[in-house]
Amino acid sequence: EIAERAREAGVGVVAAGNFSLTAAMAQAAAALVAPHLPAWEIIDYASAGKPDAPSGTARELAERLSGIHAPETVAEAAGHPEARGATIGSTQVHSLRLPSFSVSTEVVFGMPDERLTIRHDAGSGAAPYVAGTLLAVRKVQGRTGLTRGLDALILGD
Repeated sequence: EIAERAREAGVGVVAAGNFSLTAAMAQAAAALVAPHLPAWEIIDYASAGKPDAPSGTARELAERLSGIHAPETVAEAAGHPEARGATIGSTQVHSLRLPSFSVSTEVVFGMPDERLTIRHDAGSGAAPYVAGTLLAVRKVQGRTGLTRGLDALILGD
């Protein structure tokens, strides 16, 4: 609905779970890797006071990677299935909310005898988001419709 209304109005809209430049680059890197590796899961870290779980960043990343292909799943675990996290798209997402954490999103790709981890960490202040927000405001002016993800503005669609 947002895309349609933006097109009708002749304006550009950016939908992003995170406006940090480095978070956008981590998401772009994960999307680059996903077609080539069979399995992954996401771990979302934040302070105990953060009410949403998972974060918008983790949710956006899970949906994006699930759109590339469904990761191979691990055989059903015995015990408590909820310990495997929530399934978003086809991706398992684990959210930790504990004192001492700020905000981090980690995607772990796995293959036999090796793994690749892409992780973004941000502090508790607004500074990581200012540059990305300003970039989005500048670049969306030349667009019409919906652009998903800050990395699409940085790297091009």
